[in-house]
Amino acid sequence: MAEMTINDIPIYPGDNILVRLNISRLPSGTAIDIPIHVFRAQEPGPVLLLMAGMHGDEVNGVETIRRMIRRNMLQPLRGTVLAIPILNIYGFLNFSREVPDGKDVNRSFPGNAKGSLASRVAARFTSEILPLVDYGIDFHTGGSSRSNFPQIRCELEGEGNEPLAQAFGAPFILDSKLRPGSLRKEASKLGKSIIVYETGESLRFDEAGINLAMEGAVRVMHHLGMVENSVPASQPSVVCRHTSWIRARRAGLFRSFVKNGQAISRGQQVGAVSDPYGYATHPIASHVSGYVIGINNMPVVNQGDAILHIGY
Repeated sequence: MAEMTINDIPIYPGDNILVRLNISRLPSGTAIDIPIHVFRAQEPGPVLLLMAGMHGDEVNGVETIRRMIRRNMLQPLRGTVLAIPILNIYGFLNFSREVPDGKDVNRSFPGNAKGSLASRVAARFTSEILPLVDYGIDFHTGGSSRSNFPQIRCELEGEGNEPLAQAFGAPFILDSKLRPGSLRKEASKLGKSIIVYETGESLRFDEAGINLAMEGAVRVMHHLGMVENSVPASQPSVVCRHTSWIRARRAGLFRSFVKNGQAISRGQQVGAVSDPYGYATHPIASHVSGYVIGINNMPVVNQGDAILHIGY
């Protein structure tokens, strides 16, 4: 079994340990460390990364991994699980997507050890953790006021991605191109498969999405031969090769007439925008047939705001 070392700490077959990866210090002098739970089986096998909190305000993934650790769900029979509940400690402390310098860690890979704070976090992860990983699930949440229906995002043409996504068993799989500076892009360069799971809205728990995330992670472990059993998905995943946003053509008060996950038809009235004084209401029709995979829950919208995310 290959030797594994994190932060100069050797990890041997059969070890279940917590490693703290030092990143930097707060202005107060308080050290900022990233806790990494390592569950290593006696038998050799793949290394699976389960990571959340890339964006500090996206708490559903944090809670998913916390529950799995607490319920002893991450001990593999073969291989190793690396569980990182929070990567962006700074954002988590400040209820923020970014680190204090205003940059997005997920646009900063592979990072620079002498660069910005976001770049330093990415560099430490890229040098210490990513080389150990074979597969990964990166847990995310919809942005401010936007709620995502449970979905896997990956580049379907990437080697090993679609089988991993299908094994997870989310309601939707989106063909998502690699973005410059993202963890997925950097992992792809190294021949590693990392899929992204999205559910819910930032700073809100989505219980159904969290439960599905735990079941999906175990299904991936089962697919990789790391555990003997898993709960089958309730239904096959719908694969969406394209996505598109429906945007507000007028400013005003937005009401949605559809629910997250619902199938819709081209030309269907999916919502309305009204002026706040009771003079007029303007219907919103979908320009495409597909499925609602994300909803903007903000009732007050400006012209051009993205209000419904459609997969098709």
